[in-house]
Amino acid sequence: MRFDVITLFPAMVRSVMGHGVIGRAIEAGRIELVTWNPRDFSKDRHGTVDDRPYGGGPGMVMKVEPLREAIQAARAAAGPAPVIYLSPDGPTLDGDRIGALAAQSRVILLCGRYEGIDERLIELEVDARLSIGDYVVSGGELPAMVVMDAVARLVPGVLGHAESAAQDAFAEGLLDWPHYTRPETVAGLDVPAVLTSGDHQAVARWRLQQALGRTRERRPDLLEKRGLNEEEQALLDAYRVEHGN
Repeated sequence: MRFDVITLFPAMVRSVMGHGVIGRAIEAGRIELVTWNPRDFSKDRHGTVDDRPYGGGPGMVMKVEPLREAIQAARAAAGPAPVIYLSPDGPTLDGDRIGALAAQSRVILLCGRYEGIDERLIELEVDARLSIGDYVVSGGELPAMVVMDAVARLVPGVLGHAESAAQDAFAEGLLDWPHYTRPETVAGLDVPAVLTSGDHQAVARWRLQQALGRTRERRPDLLEKRGLNEEEQALLDAYRVEHGN
């Protein structure tokens, strides 16, 4: 999987993505990260990439030409790829969209700054917009890194265990179950007995039940969207009785 990122801060993107699971995937060649700085495509010696907005108002707007040339250079480097503009007015990133991006062999992520990007650049070069939530951050770099991290986890070989991505929260439309590790007792709190029973089927049922219960308590909208089969409904009913809900 290859990510091409159009950004005014390439060192920031490379530095953050160079750590942890994704950093190891980059070192192993499972993920390729290439950054493109629009300033390198500016036509003046100052590397100008922005100008005052037509119609007045505060701030600056990113210009068409440097961004367009950076995108075209990225496309020319390794073939066609969808251009995704990180913007709060796009659809919200979710599991389905992450899966769709992971099915691509390559994605170009466009990071805006200042007051935004000239709309004509979006009309000419952008295939889709994508948001990470209903709020505004200072630029598209953080959202782009969220997208890359989430998508990369679905690339074969990136995670240490093949089943890890399948067990992630939201992978089955549910929140994650509780996790425990040693020691068995902490401050008078014990690990649930089922987890030390050695009964793998019982553990699997308990984990599913906990995921169902947590999702109903914290994100009931996910259950409405997902639906439940007969076994899952029975597990959820038992969870509700146990927890007095």
